[in-house]
Amino acid sequence: MARESMEFDVVIVGGGPAGLAAACRLMQLAEEAGKELAVCLVEKGSEIGAHILSGAVFEPTALNELFPDWRERGAPLNNPVTADKVYYLANAKTAVPVPGFLVPKDSHNRGNHAISLGNLCRWLGEQAEALGVNVFPGFAAAEVLYDDSGRVRGVATGDMGVSAAGEPKGTFEPGYELLARHTLFAEGCRGHLGKQLIRKFDLDAESATQHYAIGLKELWDIDPERHRAGAVLHGVGWPLGHLPGTTGGWFLYHLENNQVALGMIVDLAYRNPHLSPFDEFQRWKHHPLVAKILDGGTRVAYGARAIVKGGLPALPKLWFPGGALIGDDAGFLNALKIKGSHTAMKSGMLAAEAAAQALFAGQDGELDEFSRKFRTSWLHEELHRSRNVAPGLHKFGMLLGSAHAVAGSWLKGALPYTLRDQTPDHATLLPAGRAGNIPYPKPDGVLSFDKLSSVFLSNTNHEEDQPCHLQLADADIPIRRNLPEYDEPAQRYCPAGVYEVVQENGKPRFQINAQNCVHCKTCDIKDPAQNINWVAPEGAGGPNYPNM
Repeated sequence: MARESMEFDVVIVGGGPAGLAAACRLMQLAEEAGKELAVCLVEKGSEIGAHILSGAVFEPTALNELFPDWRERGAPLNNPVTADKVYYLANAKTAVPVPGFLVPKDSHNRGNHAISLGNLCRWLGEQAEALGVNVFPGFAAAEVLYDDSGRVRGVATGDMGVSAAGEPKGTFEPGYELLARHTLFAEGCRGHLGKQLIRKFDLDAESATQHYAIGLKELWDIDPERHRAGAVLHGVGWPLGHLPGTTGGWFLYHLENNQVALGMIVDLAYRNPHLSPFDEFQRWKHHPLVAKILDGGTRVAYGARAIVKGGLPALPKLWFPGGALIGDDAGFLNALKIKGSHTAMKSGMLAAEAAAQALFAGQDGELDEFSRKFRTSWLHEELHRSRNVAPGLHKFGMLLGSAHAVAGSWLKGALPYTLRDQTPDHATLLPAGRAGNIPYPKPDGVLSFDKLSSVFLSNTNHEEDQPCHLQLADADIPIRRNLPEYDEPAQRYCPAGVYEVVQENGKPRFQINAQNCVHCKTCDIKDPAQNINWVAPEGAGGPNYPNM
């Protein structure tokens, strides 16, 4: 069955901060110029915000530029930071406060807000629709479309109602071709179309190797007596600090309505294949500093998401024939601030300005102006200051790397060098026999939990009879290579119990429970054989995060 097509001036793939900011800015510019623009935004989640997961302490710099009157418009930023503390966990019992002067200035949170980024995106979606953007949630962009010259011409959404065997079912509906003069890709970290575009156009030819982390998060209702609205806690040390070659940290934010958001970030450059980021997160909650806050509380939500953290040196070329990469599809997160929402928004706004400039001039030219705008913006200046943070942690370890980050902050990024870690995250694992085993305690069901009960709280759901969206290039690799050499690390790095090694007729078999997938993309990044390719499942599948 042929696909229907719709034509727009700009198509935006992804309804996160970058995509929504780009959509809003395009319509603002059209209104200012007295022009008309047809803008379409397509989002794979069931609604705007359904797949959004972040800490999140939000810096409003870009929002102030996009909507200076955001308070009057009712933006859900109602929880300003009231306390900002950093701790070093020396062991499973001891927490040492870190003096403020030892915390990089860019890591301070005065003037920021502890919020639900999902709710902010829902609000941005409302603003975009009010401005005239065509917002299509529940449709996954599955394919990049090209014209005869190889220029990006738009995207096609995935077919609906296809069986696991690849045959049309009674509910079959073909996808749509969304054609555009310019296409902006804002899929978030490790976007599956963005990954293809980087490879096709060799956009990372002059970039440092990109690096990632996995972020795990829970939302708890806690005792009002233990709640301190706006209090923000960050920390490093135990338990990750006791694992050689492992870096990362944790956060705990007091939100509104007696809720706290808490989580752990684990760099995916870790070396021990026995490490389970999920179980380290569960272990951490038993530290007295955290446990006393959660005492008597109830866990109400869970999720996980990969985080792109290579910074400025790892940014690819931003534009290509027919479009551009924005937000975490390119990698605009500021590792020093531990924030990527305001930077993603600014990248989307800059790309929108470049696209509007070309369209208003009657051109279908390329968006090279986006790169020029970026280089002269505060966004570039901010990322330049933090460019050595992530590679410094990899090179020097958690404590010395943190000291290096503090020194760089004091000098406002003026260090006379730029560090690069050229070893990709999938290539860092030691053979299982050379790495110490990591025993994890059984969850107690009070502070710590198992993966399956956690996935339940993410409201994850996929149509079961559909092609598996976790594709193996070679189905035998997990058993032939990863199992004997690395004890199949997918069993542990996946935060949702998607991957198992089961015994069948006395032999091991690699099993994929795709229904559990929370779309974190960690498998696509960390698999040592680079054998797993994450592609978009049917639209509206995956998690449905409330208030995350």
